[in-house]
Amino acid sequence: QVQLVESGGGLVQAGGSLRLSCAVSGPAASVMGWYRQAPGKQREVVALISNLGSTQYIDSVDGRFTISRDNRKNAVYLQMNSLKPEDTAVYYCSIPAWSGIGEYWGQGTQVTVSS
Repeated sequence: QVQLVESGGGLVQAGGSLRLSCAVSGPAASVMGWYRQAPGKQREVVALISNLGSTQYIDSVDGRFTISRDNRKNAVYLQMNSLKPEDTAVYYCSIPAWSGIGEYWGQGTQVTVSS
């Protein structure tokens, strides 16, 4: 059974920073990612990272967010800098279906950026 537990969300002013963490219990996945869902919008991928450290970001966060992982701890992180009100959403840690071990989601953590 794979479980993902996020932490690190909260309320921050525009321009501030937050660091999200995701602890994974179970086998390591080749790809892990962070997704987000804002009120009234569809869930979207924010960043992905492979077990070799290759990363991908959506345009709106590129240069402001950094995804990283610690394979020894089986954990993934999202450092978010220069936060904007439009970054407000519930952020989810995920193992995508194409990772090879199935699709898994954390419970989500709220990030709220005030203007």
